Amino acid sequence: MCRTRYIGVCWIGRRNPMADISAFANRLRKNARHWSKWARRNDISCYRLYDRDVPEFPFVIDIYGDQLHLQEVDTGWQIGDDDYITWLATVSAAAAEVLQLPDEAIHLKQRRRQKGLEQYEKAGEQGEEFVVEEGGLKFGINLDQYLDVGLFLDHRNTRAMVRAEAAGKRFLNLFAYTGSFTVYAAHGGAVSSVTVDMSNTYQAWTQRNLQLNGLAGPQHQLVRADVFRYLDEAVAAGQQFDLIVMDPPTFSNSAKMQGVLDVQRDHVWLIDQCLSLLSAKGILYFSNNLRSFVFDERLPDRCQVVEISSRSVPEDFRNKKIHRCWKISRL
Repeated sequence: MCRTRYIGVCWIGRRNPMADISAFANRLRKNARHWSKWARRNDISCYRLYDRDVPEFPFVIDIYGDQLHLQEVDTGWQIGDDDYITWLATVSAAAAEVLQLPDEAIHLKQRRRQKGLEQYEKAGEQGEEFVVEEGGLKFGINLDQYLDVGLFLDHRNTRAMVRAEAAGKRFLNLFAYTGSFTVYAAHGGAVSSVTVDMSNTYQAWTQRNLQLNGLAGPQHQLVRADVFRYLDEAVAAGQQFDLIVMDPPTFSNSAKMQGVLDVQRDHVWLIDQCLSLLSAKGILYFSNNLRSFVFDERLPDRCQVVEISSRSVPEDFRNKKIHRCWKISRL
């Protein structure tokens, strides 16, 4: 028997979250008033609007132009299937009403934590790619097909840092995803770039992003490869770069890789390899989103390390631990 109820949803083993949806709607309305004004002042069209602000409503809400991306965060709560569907529909309807958006502008997605060797890439729906702008640049976005939509908003500031430093630089983008850092570096005047990712899908996405901004060309090379293998080969070949971005996933067991990536275990080797590729005055931006991550105490003996997380996490992110980021250079 349910101990507590909320709009027909059974919450097992938890205190009563609230009698109705008003707490969620009120907070969303308050956030929308504040962040929409902030976004207009700063010429930002993609931003975080809500991040589990009310614990009983564990959702992350992002705005992409005139579209809303509504992600449920897995809490492990036990809810009957029918009640669960009702709850999701009610939250989605409340978001549409508060923000005065049509139903088709609400993109609802469930997101489960990775457990063990499980990984989830596709969300199931085909969706349609559309274009948004950030920092005067254009990027393709798909809010339905994949769990991640094509642009990590929490690195908006880091991308701006890369663009500001890119002029005349040889740029390397590792674990590149859809190549947003490459687009920023190219726009900032990088003389060349190498963008490394294992996924054909993401490399094609990167190419589209470069083309959207009139930046595609032979000087911007896309390499489909396992980053570990690429680094081995690049170091052996004596390649050099002036600016490197490395933002690896917390964990990956992709069949395309030689082994399993664990960022806590592997970060020393990855950073050491990047240091071997850095020119004398080169810069490496290294980031990850593992909450329990501990930077190896041996690394500062081999390089200069400055944590810049307080500057790299954007203002609209209530969760200031969404990622950690370091600026690293050779001694």
